[in-house]
Amino acid sequence: MKLPLLIAKRYLFAKKSHNVINIISAISAAGMAIGTAALIVILAVYNGFSSLVADSVSLLEPDLLVEKKEGKVFNPQEAAVERLRALKGVSGVSETLKENIFITYDGQSGAAVAIGVDSLWEANAPIADKIVDGKHSLSKGDIPQALVGVGFAYKMGISPRLLIPVQLYFPDRNKKISVSNPAASLRSVKVWTSGLFSITTDTDNSIIITKLGAMRELLDYDTEVSSLEIRADGLVETARLQEEVQEIVGPGFTVKDRYHQNEALYKMMSTEKAVVFLVLIFIVIIIAFNIFGSLTMLMIEKEDDIKTLRSLGARTSLIRITFVLEGWLITLMGLAAGVALGLLLVLAQKQFGFVKMPGDFALLDYPVVINWLDITITAISVAVIGYIIALIPARRSIPQEGT
Repeated sequence: MKLPLLIAKRYLFAKKSHNVINIISAISAAGMAIGTAALIVILAVYNGFSSLVADSVSLLEPDLLVEKKEGKVFNPQEAAVERLRALKGVSGVSETLKENIFITYDGQSGAAVAIGVDSLWEANAPIADKIVDGKHSLSKGDIPQALVGVGFAYKMGISPRLLIPVQLYFPDRNKKISVSNPAASLRSVKVWTSGLFSITTDTDNSIIITKLGAMRELLDYDTEVSSLEIRADGLVETARLQEEVQEIVGPGFTVKDRYHQNEALYKMMSTEKAVVFLVLIFIVIIIAFNIFGSLTMLMIEKEDDIKTLRSLGARTSLIRITFVLEGWLITLMGLAAGVALGLLLVLAQKQFGFVKMPGDFALLDYPVVINWLDITITAISVAVIGYIIALIPARRSIPQEGT
């Protein structure tokens, strides 16, 4: 391998009799560099948006969510809840009650997802940083208040500045629905809007957060909850904590981490990322065919050298690997330059935000996140593509001895 590599390096940097071969080789290396840099930059931008979406979604989602396998609600056992709170790495356990309800406000009506939360959730919720109007509060004395998604508030005309209550409705579980007077079979609760929040489009258009007591009154429950939300302190391993929680709550409950709480979303993002990667790799393959042309022309030029090597006893395999390494060196040069250029562009965007987001977005610059696994996979993929492309002309243009 040492001799073929030495000859390949000599061919790579030596001046050719036909200058066009040098030009094509340079174009091939530049093309691989640009393709590699494009892969790194685009994947970093995609990672940035994916991270942004995941962080936004997680504002309303705990590290672990405990739900009953069968049925919508359950009575949390105080002893089990205390054991959960005592687990190492658990910073808090909150009780929540979630339901689809009907809402009226100042003559407007609509459907929403209402979430009743306890005081611990209210005190520690990261949603406090996402209040865009009003303030983060779920009660004023004995008066229940609510936080409303900004999209739903806009549709209903809800404003925290107006002293108009939001009326929540839900069918009474103990009454039959009256055809003549459906309203008589509905339970209702009034809450006053304290603030509007903005997280994601889906959340903003459908979510209302209020006190757990108000939701229990509306749904006619005493101590029932729909889930327990467990927040970790960030230092504990989530998988281990999930196993410990499952052991405490028993087989009748499911314990979901953040991935399984939004499994469809994360699968969709992974699929989109894979498709983007494959499309860009296909472009790199097209660019790599420049190496095919460069090597073919080089082998034609070096026909006399090939004959000389044969007369000195060189086997066909040695001659072929020499030209394969020549093409692969072009790929590796482009790969190294592309990785350096890609990382430089990503770091510059991260530091200075040269490329701005179009339109009126809260985020001013395109977000970027460097994922070293992506860079490793990109480097390996480009290197393999370059090697295979270099192998094709070497096998086709250099016949076996005696043929």
